[in-house]
Amino acid sequence: MSLTPSFFGNHRSSIFDPFSLDVWDPFKDFPFSSPSSSLSTRSSETSAFVNTRINWKETSKSHVFKADVPGLKKEEVKVEVEDDRVLQISGERNVEKEEKNDTWHRVERNSGKFMRRFRLPKNAKMDQIKASMENGVLTVTIPKLEVKKPDVKSIEISS
Repeated sequence: MSLTPSFFGNHRSSIFDPFSLDVWDPFKDFPFSSPSSSLSTRSSETSAFVNTRINWKETSKSHVFKADVPGLKKEEVKVEVEDDRVLQISGERNVEKEEKNDTWHRVERNSGKFMRRFRLPKNAKMDQIKASMENGVLTVTIPKLEVKKPDVKSIEISS
């Protein structure tokens, strides 16, 4: 918590805190919309996991997706596949309930919805997709079709 009171609003922040993402908007209280207010309105609706990090690796036997979804239960995350080979990972973190007498000093945890989509390659076995979640990491494993090596037959050359 910062010991320096903010002169631009009713929350506390420190201009010397290199990790602070607080940004002062000089147009915040004016009746017209400022460039940052339209951005903040949009970002408050979808800010939740805009930065949800997902790794996708391909091994010799499968495609593996790992998504960071800390604090979510498996019931709050959906894994779906559309007919046209699109994997969709989505979910929602609800806003913490605010009590009337609470004083918030810092709000950094995101809330809201997230959705990420990935087009799967043709070698993915769409009917064998598995998903699991452990310690805030969602793992989606999609086996690959076995690639048959062509049957090569040697032909003798006559003279």
